[in-house]
Amino acid sequence: MYARDHALIATPIGTIRIEGDDEQLTRVLLGAGGNGTRGSAKAVRAAADQLAAYFSGDLNAFDVDLPKLKSPRGNALRSGLIAVGYGETLSYGELARRLESGPRAIGQLCARNPFPIIVPCHRVLGAGGALGSYSAGDGPVTKQWLLDHERRHKGEP
Repeated sequence: MYARDHALIATPIGTIRIEGDDEQLTRVLLGAGGNGTRGSAKAVRAAADQLAAYFSGDLNAFDVDLPKLKSPRGNALRSGLIAVGYGETLSYGELARRLESGPRAIGQLCARNPFPIIVPCHRVLGAGGALGSYSAGDGPVTKQWLLDHERRHKGEP
């Protein structure tokens, strides 16, 4: 058994709770309550530092250890989602075609994502560019804020 640790960091979209141990993250929760705490586990501290850099506009790709999913296909889909670049967006259908999957599978991957922002499900939109839903933070409001943040720091209007 491992010792689970956590950090609570203040961000422009509210407090974020990061859970994990020295080896990997186990969860990122947007909209958590509580006072800030840095955490002590290696993976938790790395994620907290990288999220702070993301919000300051100094980081556009994360390098943290995440647990493997139960199936190779699930790992491939998550890797494909992570590959959607900073400031880019794709529809569920476009991402599904890229990954030779179905839009519903992509929707489920996003809805069940325990690592919002780090695994950038906010970059996946509905057909025709519709914002769609978002299962983290304050839902679509948070999703729009993250997309706007990335566009600003990427130098797009």
